[in-house]
Amino acid sequence: MLAEQTPPTERYDVEPVNSPTRRQPLYAARRKIFPKRASGTFRRFKWLVMLLTLGIYYITPWLRWDRGPYASDQAVLIDLENRRFFFFFIEIWPQEFYYVAGLLVMAGIGLFLVTSTVGRAWCGYACPQTVWVDLYLAVERLIEGDRNARIKLDQGKWTAGKVIKRVSKHAIWLGVGVLTGGAWIFYFADAPTLLHDVVTFDAPLVAYATIALLTATTYTFGGLLREQVCTYMCPWPRIQAAMLDENSLTVTYNAWRGEPRSRHAKKTLAEGKPVGDCVDCNACVVVCPMGIDIRDGNQLECITCALCIDACDDVMAKLGKEKGLISYNTLTDFNANMALASNEAGALEPRRIRDSVTGKLVDKVRHTTWRSIVRPRTIVYFLGWAAIGLAMVTALSLRSPLSLNVLHDRNPLYVTLKDGSIRNGYDVKVLNMTPTPRAVALWIEGLPGATLSLADSKGMTSQSLGLELEPDKVLPLRLYIHASDADLPPGQSKFQIFVESTDGIRVSTETSFETPETRK
Repeated sequence: MLAEQTPPTERYDVEPVNSPTRRQPLYAARRKIFPKRASGTFRRFKWLVMLLTLGIYYITPWLRWDRGPYASDQAVLIDLENRRFFFFFIEIWPQEFYYVAGLLVMAGIGLFLVTSTVGRAWCGYACPQTVWVDLYLAVERLIEGDRNARIKLDQGKWTAGKVIKRVSKHAIWLGVGVLTGGAWIFYFADAPTLLHDVVTFDAPLVAYATIALLTATTYTFGGLLREQVCTYMCPWPRIQAAMLDENSLTVTYNAWRGEPRSRHAKKTLAEGKPVGDCVDCNACVVVCPMGIDIRDGNQLECITCALCIDACDDVMAKLGKEKGLISYNTLTDFNANMALASNEAGALEPRRIRDSVTGKLVDKVRHTTWRSIVRPRTIVYFLGWAAIGLAMVTALSLRSPLSLNVLHDRNPLYVTLKDGSIRNGYDVKVLNMTPTPRAVALWIEGLPGATLSLADSKGMTSQSLGLELEPDKVLPLRLYIHASDADLPPGQSKFQIFVESTDGIRVSTETSFETPETRK
């Protein structure tokens, strides 16, 4: 008879917490992060990027661009109703979606270029998640105070003051979310008109649904989840490893200079023990919005916002030490300096190493950022990015504002009329891609003796047709071409249909005219 087994829960309860056989949880509860206010070069740069990006996002729908009386004067407009996209003087139609695809490809290659050069700079400065988290943290600090005050408030009892502060903070956060969703919908309709409709509750339901959705996501991601979005939800931290190499600049703790760290440097030196420049003050840790310690090395959570550099430089300046204990550095230079430091610590000769770039013997490896920028990988990325951009600019500059599409009838291919002539039918679409009316002429070349007529012309034919095109509209035509059987060879004859506007813009397309294979 088998012995009664101990239930798993009981077995684990009696095992030590650090037992290797103890079942570990698959999810760790979030540890709240209270970033301290930072100051310095990178923090000022982040403020500048935040103001610039938020300004572009909120102001762009209100910019005007005169396109005449027949089109919207909104500079940037995604007109879903009429299936058009306006960007200042550029107008993109659905059949030209390859321009949008080209922009997306350029954005992807640009992201690869930036990442391979300066690490996760996009994540640290310009990512919408980072920008809105910075904004939400600024609101939080304004209401609840800096790090210590927020920790004390979070751990304290619920009082009237705490309730007022929390309600005020979350109310402003929700307001920012509403403004975010409100600004987004203005890209899809005339902004002043839609604002009036939203305020007077005359806007379509989809507008209110979009505002509600973006309010919820902005409030949740920027205010509540914060660093969890970057760590667990965003795929880019896991992809970036393929974009980085040993010559990519990343935020680095220069351990060759900082270790061994000590809070009592004078006492340690008096005891004859080595000491580094790091005083273990944790200033770099408390300013980190991701809650990590950069001294532990490169980590998935690090978004390279460089606030730890500002914090550490401030401490070094106060202690009278050289700045740059934490800095942007490459793995190549870091390893070289670590090797040099090891030689010095072991009193090995030589104590100088050869710089891989200059070839000279140096006491400390220092390289400028050009080494991370100008190298084969970044050159290939840049050339690819520039080639796509140049191709798109060229295509836009050569694009005709008129478009012509012709489709020959499939059944029947031709009709023999009573007078013995042959008639072919075509579905023709003439597109005016400008916000102004155009008068155009339509004619054919390459078909001897042929005449034209429209389906509603009551059999009247002519050598050319005059057409009026409405602004930003497609003119569909049912076109008939008549030709004598005797003037054409049996079977298929190629010819061209032309359309030319009064200002000299001409487009054409080639099609065919069908006649009987055999003659009577």
